[in-house]
Amino acid sequence: MKINKPIQAIISGSFLLGLLVLVLMILLWVFDAKQFSILSFILIPLGASMLSFAVFGYIFQSYLGERIRTLYRLISSKKFADEEITTSINQDVFSKLELDTKKWASVQSEKIAELKAQEEFRREFLGNLAHELKTPVFSIQGYVLTLLEGGLEDDNVNREFLERALNGVDRISAILEDLDEISKYEFDRYSLKLSVFDIVGLTKKIFGELEKRAEEKGITFEFSESFDPIKVKADMGKISQVITNLISNSISYGTEGGKTIVRFHELDKSQILVEVADNGLGINEKHLPRLFERFYRVDKSRARNIGGSGLGLAIVKHIVEAHGQSIKVRSTEDVGSTFSFTLSKV
Repeated sequence: MKINKPIQAIISGSFLLGLLVLVLMILLWVFDAKQFSILSFILIPLGASMLSFAVFGYIFQSYLGERIRTLYRLISSKKFADEEITTSINQDVFSKLELDTKKWASVQSEKIAELKAQEEFRREFLGNLAHELKTPVFSIQGYVLTLLEGGLEDDNVNREFLERALNGVDRISAILEDLDEISKYEFDRYSLKLSVFDIVGLTKKIFGELEKRAEEKGITFEFSESFDPIKVKADMGKISQVITNLISNSISYGTEGGKTIVRFHELDKSQILVEVADNGLGINEKHLPRLFERFYRVDKSRARNIGGSGLGLAIVKHIVEAHGQSIKVRSTEDVGSTFSFTLSKV
């Protein structure tokens, strides 16, 4: 039978005390043989050992037990009664305490790492938000000051400067609207209007809407093959927003004379995979894990010149996940990028 550590320690201490008493009795007997009988050499050390066992057991359960309960109060988030934490010498409380403290330390380490990551994200988010707002605010401020310092009376500049200031206001408004939309998804303050529609037909419509912008860069739209209508069940307005954003990005970051190709793959009877691919500049692999974060830009200076709020891909991710689906990206520098997401197929 395995003996637990508290009893092992108490038995060892009691045995040593009994042995010490026996040695003292032998020494006394050497000087005065009549002082102890043979039976005394058995009973007195045995009694001392038993007494020490009882005393050590009492000390363990009262003194150490209270400190063990105090330690549990520090490491546990649960409210408990004292009797729930037993410190009986019949139980290996030290092994249990060691296991519980290691588990507690592991949980705390994970929480600390998570809090550090969240704090880093908050700092970066606030810095990015300030940077995104700073450019339009400064431009508005400059145009307004110019108008106030005399430009308002100059017919050659007043209307032009007011229109430029309005563009800055529109940029800020777009950022705030996108932030509001993201917060609705993050806090579940949204409702999807699910309907059955043809995803191929919707994509053709979006091609038509963005065709003029693509022609300016010599980019052509095409499907990887001829597709029959594919019926999906989703929020058509939201999915239109997703496809528009992905195709728009393929134009913004595509190369002159490039292509944007849309593919549809049937995964099973209940799902299809939608892919939007380009042969543009591509994205370095180190940026891919963070590409769907709010305000994250691969090339900050270049991306801000192109425009946009920096929230488009974050919104796309939230929309797709709100449908219970997933989105990912594959990309290689100087080869191109492919964004793919799943949808429920009818």
